[in-house]
Amino acid sequence: MSLQKEVMTALKEAMKAKDQTALTALRAVKSAILLAQTESGAKEELTEEQELKLLQKQVKQRRDSAAVYLEQGREDLAAPEIAEADIISQFLPEALSEEEIEKVVVATIDQVGAQGMKDMGKVMGIVSKELAGQADGKTISAIVKAKLS
Repeated sequence: MSLQKEVMTALKEAMKAKDQTALTALRAVKSAILLAQTESGAKEELTEEQELKLLQKQVKQRRDSAAVYLEQGREDLAAPEIAEADIISQFLPEALSEEEIEKVVVATIDQVGAQGMKDMGKVMGIVSKELAGQADGKTISAIVKAKLS
């Protein structure tokens, strides 16, 4: 089932349950999907990779907002952002642990023959594509830097 259909199903369930937080989060995802489809010019389906990027962006926006609110001592505003991020992240594949990411990074470094920080771009490109949706860029970047330095 496509992401759009999954979101619509979850949206209907949230409406029946009168879950306002879920409704807000799912409507935002639905809106982002529709915007992405209209940007491409046609009403075509998004690829799985595009869907993952879209979901990751939505989750990241909410987590960043929550972090800002918490810095300012506004737990009342941070809580809904965190709850929405959790709801959206249900549609993402299971995140990998740092050890699993590290294994992929080490294998990629050996495969590419990376010697130092000058090869970080090559390694990051390959690892980011391989782990799309399963790890965030910050974590991958930190592990690659640690291994190459």
